[in-house]
Amino acid sequence: MTTETLLDGLCFGEGPRWHDGALYFSDMHAHKVLKVTPDGEVTEIVEVPNLPSGLGWLPDGDMLIVSMTDRKILRFDGQALHLHADLSALAGFDCNDMVVDATGRAYVGNFGFDLHAGADYTPANLICVEPDGTARVVAEDINFPNGAVITPDGKTLIVGESFAGHLTAFDIENNGDLSNRRVWADLPGDAIPDGICLDDHGGVWAASPPTNECLRVVEGGEVTHRIAMDQQAIACMLGGEDGKTLFILSSRDTHPDACVQNPQARVDTAFAPYRRAGFP
Repeated sequence: MTTETLLDGLCFGEGPRWHDGALYFSDMHAHKVLKVTPDGEVTEIVEVPNLPSGLGWLPDGDMLIVSMTDRKILRFDGQALHLHADLSALAGFDCNDMVVDATGRAYVGNFGFDLHAGADYTPANLICVEPDGTARVVAEDINFPNGAVITPDGKTLIVGESFAGHLTAFDIENNGDLSNRRVWADLPGDAIPDGICLDDHGGVWAASPPTNECLRVVEGGEVTHRIAMDQQAIACMLGGEDGKTLFILSSRDTHPDACVQNPQARVDTAFAPYRRAGFP
């Protein structure tokens, strides 16, 4: 499968989301949330001083943004940023990716430990943030939670456990709690899941930084498609007019200093066999 470059010269792209005819994403180490249209027109949405990551939307159209280093969820109403939830008492370290469902309920992961400083590994948790901003831990001992998706029926959450090399599924209870934890798919070889998205044939596309690829996997672990990249694949999102454009965010480096000093992150596109489904 071939790719085409849509946008380059970014510091570090993360949290891609298809919304209202454009791809929204965080240029994390540039402290900005951006959107890019399929023809390459770029718009800066908002600046987030403490590093933006995961994105989503409330039913009223306000955007939710993970503010990483102060461990908060911010709400952007189109004019200004407001505090939606303070997760500093719940998250083990910097908050990271997030998936938001149709009601505005969000599931947020965090590093669990200071990765870039070389601290000892500590497992993390998943935090559920209700639409009113109240928050609680709903799963523990997650091996570096990264991308997450929710199935179209709203009943299953799938999250990438990067340090375990697999995708983990939970049942979503009516109150948002998680139960019935199980391995949904092991990724092959040295591949690990980072940002992920879901298609309407039940497949998950997973960006895998160490193997420089995006791969499509189905429940049980069968890999049906692979897209090779020339640098680390960080996250992916299905979108476009027909839902079959796979947007791939990649980066030459992941360390913050290197990303700022030599911005080589990109957004590439590829044609996917199946349409986007579920959330995000």
